[in-house]
Amino acid sequence: MGAMDTVWVLGDQLNRRISSLAARPPADTRVLFIESSAKITSKRFHRQRLHLVITAMRRFAAELAAQGFEVDYRIADSFAAGLADHRKEFEPSRVVAMESMSYRMRHRLPEMNVEVTRSNQFLCHYEEFADWAQGRKRLVMEDFYRSQRRRLGYLMDGKEPAGGAWNFDAENRQPPPRDGRDWPRPVRSRLDELDREVMAELPADAVGAYPDGTWATSRRAAQARLRHVVENVLPIFGPHEDAMLAREWSMAHTLLSPYLNLGLLYPDEVCQAAESAFREGKVPIASAEGFIRQIIGWREYVWGAYWLWMPGYATRNSLDAHRPLPPLFTSGDTQMRCVSETLQSVAAHGYAHHIQRLMILGNFALLAGVAPLEMVDWMWASFVDGAEWVMLPNVLGMALHADNGMMATKPYAAGGNYIKRMSDYCGPCRFNPRQRVGDDACPFTTLYWCFLDTHRDRFAANHRMARQLATLDRLGDLAALRLRGDEVSGLLDAGIL
Repeated sequence: MGAMDTVWVLGDQLNRRISSLAARPPADTRVLFIESSAKITSKRFHRQRLHLVITAMRRFAAELAAQGFEVDYRIADSFAAGLADHRKEFEPSRVVAMESMSYRMRHRLPEMNVEVTRSNQFLCHYEEFADWAQGRKRLVMEDFYRSQRRRLGYLMDGKEPAGGAWNFDAENRQPPPRDGRDWPRPVRSRLDELDREVMAELPADAVGAYPDGTWATSRRAAQARLRHVVENVLPIFGPHEDAMLAREWSMAHTLLSPYLNLGLLYPDEVCQAAESAFREGKVPIASAEGFIRQIIGWREYVWGAYWLWMPGYATRNSLDAHRPLPPLFTSGDTQMRCVSETLQSVAAHGYAHHIQRLMILGNFALLAGVAPLEMVDWMWASFVDGAEWVMLPNVLGMALHADNGMMATKPYAAGGNYIKRMSDYCGPCRFNPRQRVGDDACPFTTLYWCFLDTHRDRFAANHRMARQLATLDRLGDLAALRLRGDEVSGLLDAGIL
């Protein structure tokens, strides 16, 4: 037999549908997987993140071998070393890979003499997004989302949106229910020998709890999670998707983002499942629309923006924020109950839902002036669905406003009263969200007003900040507020807040 082609499957392309593999017959294709020690140890990743990716890679490799593919699964010091060793042993006629989701890896592949095929893991390729963005003064996500709805046909009745509106978000911002209801429990898989094998190999300095079966590590298991979501979660997803409850880490969130980001699920099958449930009367329009908007709107908007703005986007820091990552993010030790509860969820599951990420962790980092790339790196390493393309726009742009409004027209800054309204965190907390000065003042409230005070000149021309700045000017305790802000900053840096 002559030399075979090699298809190199990267760790976030774990699906037979990927463009580099979909049309390939087993008879003339060898499949390469590389576990890179350099990548695995590049950050202090959460154990569940590492376990998910490595175990899913090994399961997919075994599935392909069972389908008749010759599989070369390598554990190497680096991707380059693993590829060189593969070439030395097998002398492939060529090596082909689908586009990487990483900007740097996308450009490294041709440098390593790897042929690149166009990615099909998104419904809007980043080149198509660039075409949509061309000539626009602002890239408004809602405009992109509506164009996606029209182009793809999801939740459309002819040329009109199902339910008579494009967006039902106003119905999905209710505070947390106080009725003590039971929320859907996430599906778990029983850990097997492969799970235990990977767990035993994880770096000693990895963080967070060990896996408990929450996160699916095969396509079959991910599909089971999708069925569970459609049947049990989506019917109640919408109204309280921005709410937060202590001890309820998942509530009615779908937990599907890791599988979409690794390729275990594709966005079209997820959206089709949600639309079918709506058409069958099993899911209300507000929930179905809100969920599909997250997939074809926000997720694909973030993906397109990442590629449009890189590589310069990664170094943006328009608010001149330089505080090192506060110790509480790694220790989890803080008296702020909302932050403590959220960090406990991250430690236990490698996960916090979107409003916790934006309005607890991101908001606090924004108000405290944390250096953008330090926060990006921490969240990238800490979440099971972490990736550079995910975290740069979401953290640097949305949460930290470090891009001077490229993602959002105003910073998502809020004091303790917002957290009190949208959660049950504040009742037992030692801090009072209504106070901005004094030892019992909520750090969010103190730092919120200090943030506005610090950046008042920068935001003076932003009409969306006019009301907040007018309120700031009416405060009679600015001097005391500034002193309390300095105290809070000192306690934060010392790790005793």
